[in-house]
Amino acid sequence: MLTDKAVRAATAKDKAYKVSDSGGLFLHVSPKNHKSWRFKYRSEGKEQLLTLGTYPDVSLAEAREKRNDARKLLREGRDPRVSAKRAKLVGDSGTFQAFEQAAREWHAVQKPRWKPVHADDVITSLERDIFPHLGTMPMGAIDKPLLLSVLKKIEARGSIETARRVKQRVAAIYRYVNAHGAGLENPANDINDALAPLPPSKRYPALLEVEAIRRMLGDIDRAGASPVTRLAGRFLALTAQRPGMVRHMEWREISGVDWGNPVADVSEALWTVPAGKIKQELHLRSDEAFDHKIPLSQQAVETLRAVRLLTGKVPFVFPNARAGTVAMTENAIGYLYNREGYKGRHVPHGWRSSFSTIMNEQAERELGTDLRLLGDRLIIDLMLAHAPAGMSATELRYNRARYIDRRRELAQRWADMIMEGALSPLEVIDSPRRKPR
Repeated sequence: MLTDKAVRAATAKDKAYKVSDSGGLFLHVSPKNHKSWRFKYRSEGKEQLLTLGTYPDVSLAEAREKRNDARKLLREGRDPRVSAKRAKLVGDSGTFQAFEQAAREWHAVQKPRWKPVHADDVITSLERDIFPHLGTMPMGAIDKPLLLSVLKKIEARGSIETARRVKQRVAAIYRYVNAHGAGLENPANDINDALAPLPPSKRYPALLEVEAIRRMLGDIDRAGASPVTRLAGRFLALTAQRPGMVRHMEWREISGVDWGNPVADVSEALWTVPAGKIKQELHLRSDEAFDHKIPLSQQAVETLRAVRLLTGKVPFVFPNARAGTVAMTENAIGYLYNREGYKGRHVPHGWRSSFSTIMNEQAERELGTDLRLLGDRLIIDLMLAHAPAGMSATELRYNRARYIDRRRELAQRWADMIMEGALSPLEVIDSPRRKPR
């Protein structure tokens, strides 16, 4: 058996080695002279190894006591590794010692399955809104009124949706510790009725008449701004996609276009937004996001041909004016619209409302003259990267591919409507800029 003197005298060697005590306990010594107590045992017919602590933090006497506790668990038919995991997580009272400790461990476990942007959002929200108030408190001491008081502070600054998301994260943390045997009441359960109701979905200012849209596009074409920004504003209108997707669009995402032949057929022109960009744009946690394929109208391709003369040597189609290797700034198109007198009337995101409203109204008016129009509401949602209500992930993937021809027809119809009388893209580049209003 080992003695305290022998443990102190054990020194590093070229290779790791062990010094045995008794009953499966031994001291492991690494080449860097790191000493740890380990217990070897068999469970369910397999040899297992349990680390009991490091020396000198854990003395020889304490290591033997831990070994004896582990052997007692084995006699009771319990695996010491499971109990050790619980002991690490759960204190003597059966609860986590502090909420923040539990939250950070839960976050570390979940992080690999999340996109980085979502993982950062989760921990940032807890660090900002929960840890300062509840972080050091034992989890068993946090009840519904206490949690509600913290959530009300978030609501008080106008962040109603954030309060709901934080509540969901707190609920998940309690489920995590209870899965390890904490047996705690989850204070985040059944408190929704005490929270402020969610506000109605935000409505973005948008022009909803074709003539008004044509006038606006004419104003933007001749505005006092970079031709790249003006063409980005035009392309956004033509595709009705989310502004972030347009700003981060890359040349490699375009297919079906022969850039060297300006009169080549573009009937198969396609912009494919990778699923990862969709998830980042929408802050999605799930894997039910797919590459979003956007058929391009003739006018959209002409816009790309023109802007390619200016940005074709950098990755982004619409790069930042100061650094071609990064995307256009978030506010560039919006500021352009505001300077041209459209503040409060139309914003970059508003093109989605414009497209959806006008195209759906047109389908309603024409219903009965073309049986294809029966499905146009669904197809318009697909074009906007929306998931129609009640549609499963499998159906969504299938229908996105199935309706590509009709989506291309609708994209061309929309482009023909709004671009009537517009300057050509090359004229946008060459036209003298007006001074900003």
